[in-house]
Amino acid sequence: MTSMSRGAIDGSVTGPGRRFRLASPAMAVALGILLLASLAALPVLSGLIPDQHSSSTSNVAESLAGVALVLAFTAVGVVVARHEPRNPMGWLLIGVPLAVQAGSIGPTYAYLDYHVHHGTLPLGQMAILLSGAWEYAFLLLPLVILLFPDGRLGARWRWPLRAYLALCVVFVAGTLAVAVAALGLRQPLDANGNLAGDAAWFGPVQSIGIAACAVLSLTAAGYQVLSYRGASGERRQQLKCLGAGAGALIFCLAVNGATGGGSGFIGNISFAVGLAALPFAMGVGILRYRLYEIDRLISRTLSYAILTALLVGAFVGLIALSTDTLAFSSRVGVAASTLIAAALFNPLRRRIQHLVDRRFNRARYDAEATVAAFTARLRDAVEIDAIRADLLDAVNRAVQPTHASVWIKGGPPG
Repeated sequence: MTSMSRGAIDGSVTGPGRRFRLASPAMAVALGILLLASLAALPVLSGLIPDQHSSSTSNVAESLAGVALVLAFTAVGVVVARHEPRNPMGWLLIGVPLAVQAGSIGPTYAYLDYHVHHGTLPLGQMAILLSGAWEYAFLLLPLVILLFPDGRLGARWRWPLRAYLALCVVFVAGTLAVAVAALGLRQPLDANGNLAGDAAWFGPVQSIGIAACAVLSLTAAGYQVLSYRGASGERRQQLKCLGAGAGALIFCLAVNGATGGGSGFIGNISFAVGLAALPFAMGVGILRYRLYEIDRLISRTLSYAILTALLVGAFVGLIALSTDTLAFSSRVGVAASTLIAAALFNPLRRRIQHLVDRRFNRARYDAEATVAAFTARLRDAVEIDAIRADLLDAVNRAVQPTHASVWIKGGPPG
């Protein structure tokens, strides 16, 4: 293999006396700095736009969720790409916030240029071309799930991935065609900041692209579920990380929907936390950081989520019962409901933790059961040899050490 072909494979650029690798830790850091700078630049650009436009398009929930998504994907992507630059997962994770930020800053800057400064700012046309880039993030997400954790797939995925990537190229070409058509107009953006151009052939391509993205996302989720059933050891722990992040995302989206979406503070926070949970969990799985505690993390997260839902439901139900049915005053109903919920906290927590550990953290459940059984037998034991044998058996079944022994030191004579 020649040096040119090796450079093409690892993404390096060679020149007289120097060699620059595109997929390098330095590039990951540079992209991370660029994304952080874009987060700071976006509110500055929005502040330069007259209030009537910014107030009609800005939304607190969207802004909070966008910042959480960009920060989470950027942090995890940069860390993964720095530690494992040959793993495509890091670059895919960085690509998601790059697309989101390009699709956010592009139309904002373009609106500032064409509607406020009448086309006198530099790079206005480039901003128009980037206006549809936020859609590329949705095209990347199925690949992020499918290629987790090491970016490798079997040969049977070769042609489906090639077909999907070809469709992505056509999709990107369609968004650029719409942007180019808008550049031919006097005002490329309408009053709401949307592109005024159109491409007749892009409508069906966009629908097909969205459908393909949804199908590949479901297929990727099913693939990872089947992989988990046949995995063992470290790979199984990595897939547990992915499942934990997906579960947290689904739970937060459910809380967001139950609290009125983006209209409430709890809904905004839950939506942002849910978007940040998935890349964080994937980063833990990819970097294999403290994977032996993922069972404990899953069981704790699930148990407290169930506990929170039960207590909130009990609190709301008790308030409705005391104020509507029993005709107590609202203050008395709230106070009584608070006291009852507080009294239920510890009994519910212990019961739920026991049930969750039995299903999701079986090692801890079995260890606690072994210790409890040994403690019960120890009360009636009198022979030292029987106690020693029972203790060794309990230790071996609870923590499974490679070697265990008991030293018994006798007391002083007489």
